[in-house]
Amino acid sequence: MSRPRPEPVQVIKQRRDSALRALTQGIPYVSFLGISFDRRGDELTAVLRFDEKLIGNPFLPAIHGGVTSAFLETAAIVELSWSILWEEMEHGGLDPKAVDAANLPQLPKTIDFTVDYLRPGLPRDAYARARLNRSGRRYASVHVEAWQDNRSRLFAQATGHFLMPEKTPGGHG
Repeated sequence: MSRPRPEPVQVIKQRRDSALRALTQGIPYVSFLGISFDRRGDELTAVLRFDEKLIGNPFLPAIHGGVTSAFLETAAIVELSWSILWEEMEHGGLDPKAVDAANLPQLPKTIDFTVDYLRPGLPRDAYARARLNRSGRRYASVHVEAWQDNRSRLFAQATGHFLMPEKTPGGHG
C-alpha cells in the first residue's frame, strides 16, 4: 500500500498566502491605510507603508495617533484570526482552498484596546508584531509592538482583549 505523494512546498505556501490575502482583503481599513502582512511560516509582521496621508502633525512630522492605533489593532485582529485559520488548516478542519472573500470566518470583536505611545511615529515605514497572551473559546488577549528602523526601539505598543467568534458546526465562526 503506497501513500499519496505529498504536495510540493510551493503549492502549500501559495495556498497559505492566498488564505492570508483573503483574510486581509475582508478588512476594508487594511487597504485604505496601506497595511500588508509578511508571512514567515505561522509568524506575521504587519507593514504600514509610509504615505503623506498618514501624517497627523506636519510640524514634527509624525504619523497620526489614530493611524498608529488602527495599525496596532489591525495587526492584533489579523494575528488572532490568522492563528485560528492556521490551526484549522494545519489540522485539516478547513480546506485552505475554501478560504476566500465570500467564505471567511468571522473576525474577533474588540472588547478594549489600550495603546501606549512611546515616541512619535516618524515619516517612514512601520512594522508591528502581535503576540497572543491568551486565546480561548470566548476571549483572547493580544499584545502588539510597533517599530520603524530598529526592532528594539518601539514607537508604540498595545494590549487588546477580544471576544472570539462562536464556532459553527461547519468548523469556523
